[in-house]
Amino acid sequence: MAEPQHPDAPPAIAPWLSVRGGAALAGFYREAFGAVELHRVENEAGEVVVQFSVGGAEFWISDEPDASPAVLGRGPARIILSVSDPDAVFDRAVAAGATVITPIYEDHGWRIGRIADPAGHHWEIARRLHGPA
Repeated sequence: MAEPQHPDAPPAIAPWLSVRGGAALAGFYREAFGAVELHRVENEAGEVVVQFSVGGAEFWISDEPDASPAVLGRGPARIILSVSDPDAVFDRAVAAGATVITPIYEDHGWRIGRIADPAGHHWEIARRLHGPA
């Protein structure tokens, strides 16, 4: 279970994704992004709330079928996952079941590509080519 945030810790923002089939998606995020589960709650129906970390960057998922991309048509926001090797992470995500939206390319100082996870959320896998990561 995650440690409580220290009172002197800087503010943090973590996306919270509404999904269907959260337990299965947890496996996708572990396989695709190397995500580590920090916190997990599961009810009797098998619905989950899970907090993940990918190299210290955190996000959450929860089973909320009425607000999932399956109902909305796609996720209401895109997530940018900045990594040192976007090609490798992109390929790993596709091998784990992601759908390619935009293949990896370079533009505006970024190496970037976009995938949709099995829930329909769009992830941009990227690395800044110049300047801070």
